[in-house]
Amino acid sequence: MALQTYRIEREPYYRPTGDEIALFEAAHADRMPVMLKGPTGCGKTRFIEHMAWRLGRPLVTVACNEDLTASDLVGRHLLEAEGTVWRDGPLTLAVRHGAICYLDEIVEARADTTVVIHPLTDERRALPLDKRNELVAAHPDFQLVVAYNPGYQSVAKDLKESTKQRFAALEFGYPVAGVEADIVAHESGIEQAMARRIVAVGERSRNLRGRGLEEGASTRMLIHAGRLIARGVAPEAACRMAVVLPLTDDPDLRDALAAAVGACF
Repeated sequence: MALQTYRIEREPYYRPTGDEIALFEAAHADRMPVMLKGPTGCGKTRFIEHMAWRLGRPLVTVACNEDLTASDLVGRHLLEAEGTVWRDGPLTLAVRHGAICYLDEIVEARADTTVVIHPLTDERRALPLDKRNELVAAHPDFQLVVAYNPGYQSVAKDLKESTKQRFAALEFGYPVAGVEADIVAHESGIEQAMARRIVAVGERSRNLRGRGLEEGASTRMLIHAGRLIARGVAPEAACRMAVVLPLTDDPDLRDALAAAVGACF
């Protein structure tokens, strides 16, 4: 199969925080385009990996950036030994063969890239390949999912309303302390008591958002700290390495975060 390498064979660990699984399953049953909104490192990518496994669908993931062009998504002609040949891009591959296509941090892509997805998000469900003079009808199992962090983006990089209104949306945030501690303990292999202390550090950092920090510590960062502790690193040193230093270069904020770490340990 063309998409065999995109299948997720083992269940990705995911702890639900609400009814997001049931809501996504309903949207998937209708092949409705879905937008995942939430801060960095809160579990959006893990969620879609879990859902792809749960639904038995291949998952084609594209990490969007400012250099991503429409050709990178849909494909291009390449000069090879046998001559000029067409190679499908990841989006076209998903459209032809029926995968979930996940565009991570969609607002980082160039404007011409986001326009390409419009015909796939309405009743047309088709992808025009202008360079091939071809219109690819979406496979019945194709679904488009995009993700971004609305709190981090500038106005210049926000999604256009004409794009936003084509999607249903699920909003993600950081889990409540008990659930987040369970996630950190499971993913890093440390004990619950230690995971709760690390989560307390994360909560204190998030209280500084808007007071010098653009973002508080993500669940991903807390897991990194837990993994360092599991490797024998002292808790305060692990939190400094995985949380404090990556979050800010400001000396005063570092001191405030270091004090929060000290208070938790």
